[in-house]
Amino acid sequence: MTGDEDADSSGSATATPDDEESSRPEPKLETVLITGCSSGIGRATAEAFLDEDWLVYATARDTDDVEDLAAAGCETAELDVTDRGQVERVVDRVVDEAGRLDCVVNNAGYAQLGPVEDVPTRKVHEQFDVNVYGQHRLVRAAAPHMREAEMGTFVNVSSLAGRLAVAGAGVYSASKFAVEAMSDSLRTELDPFDVDVVVVEPGPVETQFTDRADAEVDDLPRSDAYADLYEIYEEAGMVTGEGPLAVDPERVASVIVNAASSTEPATRYSVGAAAKYGSLARFLPDRLRDVALRLFRRFAS
Repeated sequence: MTGDEDADSSGSATATPDDEESSRPEPKLETVLITGCSSGIGRATAEAFLDEDWLVYATARDTDDVEDLAAAGCETAELDVTDRGQVERVVDRVVDEAGRLDCVVNNAGYAQLGPVEDVPTRKVHEQFDVNVYGQHRLVRAAAPHMREAEMGTFVNVSSLAGRLAVAGAGVYSASKFAVEAMSDSLRTELDPFDVDVVVVEPGPVETQFTDRADAEVDDLPRSDAYADLYEIYEEAGMVTGEGPLAVDPERVASVIVNAASSTEPATRYSVGAAAKYGSLARFLPDRLRDVALRLFRRFAS
């Protein structure tokens, strides 16, 4: 045979195995969008997904706070979850650039502590705007893409406070109870499309979360009737991340990554002893639970 031995009878070059390999499109990495990555659980979660070779979009209200995550390999974006337009633009960017969106971690949030009577309605609205409406905005923007792809996972970060309400945390608990209820409905709604919805419920976590919670309490018009509760905030720090039962954010991040990577994730993951055992209190009769919480309040103050 004369001529190019790689040519077929029509004169066209025959593709070699190496040629076929090089012509295949690069596989697209599993992609996750995470809110609230400036510190704590969000930052640890971004790092944990990077370690598992995911394409990570780490977001925060100020991108200066996530510059080190960009240097580590994350894509970063400015995202205030109270801004619907910004939420939609970030989700569209992820889908356009990555070609897929496998997981949304709804982590952005803060704790508005204080006796219900002392918390102005304006602050109740602000709490829900971030903790509840913020998650809802991400769901509305991302769910159509996941449904079309018939794959994906929403990981909605809640709290022990979403299962057990205590004195002095009524507004925060209300927002997390709402996250739990919304997630339960969303899970059954998206099930026919093979999209999972997972709730992660940490107990106290060692993060800067405490700093904002303290600031929110300091900004309240305090009633003398609740002096013991304010003393608990200032000295005990048990609700927001101090004390012997607090877990580190890396532990929560590991649970989130495992849930996102699972083909059949659990509906809920309690993280830490406080969350696992504290949530059992909801099964007590109301009066008995009230007695237990009353005793805890006396002990803590």
